[in-house]
Amino acid sequence: MTILVTGATGTLGRLVVERLRQGGEEVRALTRTPAEAGLPDDVEVVGGDLTRPPTLAEAFDGVRAVHLLGATGHDHIPLETGPQIVAMAAEAGVQRLTALSLGEEGPLEGAVRASGLEWTFVWPIDFMANTLGWAGAIRTAGEVREPYAGRRTASADEADVADVIAAVLTGGGHAGRRLVVTGPEALTPADKVSAIAAATGRALRFTELTDRQARRQWRAEGWPEEGIDFMLHMWATVPDTVAEVTTAVEEVLGRPPRTFARWAAAHADAFRP
Repeated sequence: MTILVTGATGTLGRLVVERLRQGGEEVRALTRTPAEAGLPDDVEVVGGDLTRPPTLAEAFDGVRAVHLLGATGHDHIPLETGPQIVAMAAEAGVQRLTALSLGEEGPLEGAVRASGLEWTFVWPIDFMANTLGWAGAIRTAGEVREPYAGRRTASADEADVADVIAAVLTGGGHAGRRLVVTGPEALTPADKVSAIAAATGRALRFTELTDRQARRQWRAEGWPEEGIDFMLHMWATVPDTVAEVTTAVEEVLGRPPRTFARWAAAHADAFRP
């Protein structure tokens, strides 16, 4: 069974490809820039763009399962072409599909539900890898400066998310479900900085900013005003649900999810000078 992985050169996509390879699966990787994929030789790399469905015709040939992104890229814009892509997958004979959900119903979700395919949505509350955005500040200043220090998220290790996706693609058993994938605990930004400090053996600080201080800092870093407004609004309105720990990892994999402390230890070098 050939399995198609879209977004295969992203942080999560590479891990999904790796897990499937480790399980002996035939993997086809979709990317906009095949020449720059940097994937192992035994992975079939094909070019295609999810925002341009006609470029995907060859990608689905002979595929029986597919992992599909729910957004167009790092901008997290919902995939408006989802209905066309799902129709192409069904016509090509795809039987099982996992889709990386954005946590809300959109064009892709509706099309998947109506497709007749064996589908599972996977929604990570937040990726632990997002804290790599702090790496530069931690390396140079030993400090993270952000507003809304009290927000708590049950962030998931991206490796756990990849394990869940690979297990569902190959083994099924979770059809018609939306798996909300979290870590084993809900942490504040300061909690995460403390874990990184322990992993690196460095004295690190978390400093809470007011909205005004955050605006000034982000403007100095070159952020556009609309980006600043979006981020402040998002953090000010974080729902309590993102702090809720789920059992999805244990249900699918039969083991507890990895802790942030374990993630920090594995990525400690990224935060060292």
